[in-house]
Amino acid sequence: MVFNLRRFRTYRHLFYSMIGLLAISTVYVEIAELIANGPMAIAGTRTEQKVVALTFDHSWGNKFTPSILDTLKQNDVKVTFFIMGPWAKKFPEVAQRMVTDGHEIASHGYRHENYGDKPTEWVREDIQKAHELIKEVTGAEPTLLRPPNGHYSQNSLKVTDELGYKTIIWNVDSLDWKNPGRDVIVERVMKRLKPGAIILMHASDTPVQTAEALPILLDKIKAEGYKIVTVGELLQNYSEKGLLKH
Repeated sequence: MVFNLRRFRTYRHLFYSMIGLLAISTVYVEIAELIANGPMAIAGTRTEQKVVALTFDHSWGNKFTPSILDTLKQNDVKVTFFIMGPWAKKFPEVAQRMVTDGHEIASHGYRHENYGDKPTEWVREDIQKAHELIKEVTGAEPTLLRPPNGHYSQNSLKVTDELGYKTIIWNVDSLDWKNPGRDVIVERVMKRLKPGAIILMHASDTPVQTAEALPILLDKIKAEGYKIVTVGELLQNYSEKGLLKH
């Protein structure tokens, strides 16, 4: 093979451009792989077993929580409560009852602000402050976290992971906080129910129809042959085909 220097000089800019594009493409692929293999926000699990995790976010108030806890106890159902640190401090007896009743305690942070908009140290401090309060009040050391409003970034996922937490979102949203009506809440969840789902509901004072909808919803979920578990149980025992990324 004869190297033609004159031809190379003519097309050298094209050659260098191709090399540059190849290098950039390689970097993009490496970054994409790092993101894909890094911490993830979990929306559910991949399973063929008829099992779902029921979750409640709790950030303020206590008007409906006792009723929700009573209904869960009457139906022998254990769920995951994502509670905020300051709420646990304000209502320690309720937070402690959650533990006594056998529910899973998880973190909903310290300040109800979007993690995806915050710098690393802000997120780190928020998670740590909530962790300390929740542990102080309940004795539990949560390892699951749902960022306020389900808002996160790759940065917040990394910080959460470094602190020993998994980020949990959902793939069935009851939209109970909009107060669309008891039957609408139930119907919305049932239409989206599927094996490995994580259901989002709220136990705060804003959703005024959740406590009324809950017993009906539990009956319907069970009637469809589903078992209700905590998020921890779902991840440990019902993720044989992997996790669902949010």
